[in-house]
Amino acid sequence: MTHAPFIQFFDDDAAPRHELLGGKCASLVALTAAGMPVPPGFAITTAAYDAFIREAGIEADIHALLAGLDPNDIAEVDRVSAQLRSEITSRPVPAELHAITIDAYNALQARFASPVPVAVRSSATAEDLPDASFAGQQDTYLWLTGVKDVTEHIRACWASLYTSRAIIYRLKNNIPNEGLSMAVAVQKMVNARVAGVAITMDPHNGDRSKIVMEAAYGLGELVVSGQVTPDNITVDKVMLMVVKHTIGDKHAELVPDLESKSLVELEVSEERRSRLCISDTEITAIATIAKKAEKHFKCPQDIEWALDRDLPDGENLLLLQSRPETVFSSTATGSIPVTSAGFGIESITKSLMSQAGKA
Repeated sequence: MTHAPFIQFFDDDAAPRHELLGGKCASLVALTAAGMPVPPGFAITTAAYDAFIREAGIEADIHALLAGLDPNDIAEVDRVSAQLRSEITSRPVPAELHAITIDAYNALQARFASPVPVAVRSSATAEDLPDASFAGQQDTYLWLTGVKDVTEHIRACWASLYTSRAIIYRLKNNIPNEGLSMAVAVQKMVNARVAGVAITMDPHNGDRSKIVMEAAYGLGELVVSGQVTPDNITVDKVMLMVVKHTIGDKHAELVPDLESKSLVELEVSEERRSRLCISDTEITAIATIAKKAEKHFKCPQDIEWALDRDLPDGENLLLLQSRPETVFSSTATGSIPVTSAGFGIESITKSLMSQAGKA
């Protein structure tokens, strides 16, 4: 087995190498290094995925099954997807790699006074590129507890590289499978009181003087699935003042149930629905961290954020993800990305939230 690094903690001194970490994990490492409030975690690197694929004997099948595949032949794409995902989830992981992953999980848990749930998030090498957003093309799993649950879902993330939607996306966007790989983030779960996104420009018209954000109660999965309409807020980027806002319905919220170790959907009271779910102070804090991410990455950003109910006010804003903005830049050239096609700005969270909901 190769001795390439299989594990990289977000706060390690190692540089955020995209080819080793994929888009999501590279962003989390860079954000952590920049001093932004990222929940702690680690990446199982592409070297681990590559070693598994190679030693499990799957590599030849991947190339043979994907060669000449027609993205419009949905039945054949589904058949190829099912076969590849079955191979990835059923073949044994090398013992050394399995042991290293368990050690990293235990090291993360040792940072806390008691065991904490984690999110397991896919981080493909072809995602979050400036000209192609992969948001929604691979999987995220929330509120996982115990090493067995985590290791099983790491393999599910690997397999999600070959879901039908991901295969079709790559074929239609001429993204080659050669060199394609998957890292996986294992990250402390955020107990979100409110979650959302912010774009450091107006994706309707490309206005760089504005920040557009959306927010809803609880975890973001109900927004992603279209069951909840979030609040929509436009902020002046210089003055950090609200220019306009629309109050969304927000009739339900998804919250963790600690006894069942699962997520439950609760009804939101009429009083909470009828007002913005974030305060002026929180809006300013979100806009400020969005500007900081844009300055760090030197281009407009889509950020995912959450307000953690377990942390005190003023310290509870966490940055979950930052990726290059693609909604306006793609539509401006006449090419609407798959993940945002058909969505207006009132629904951008469906394509952009990951840990805050599901990526």
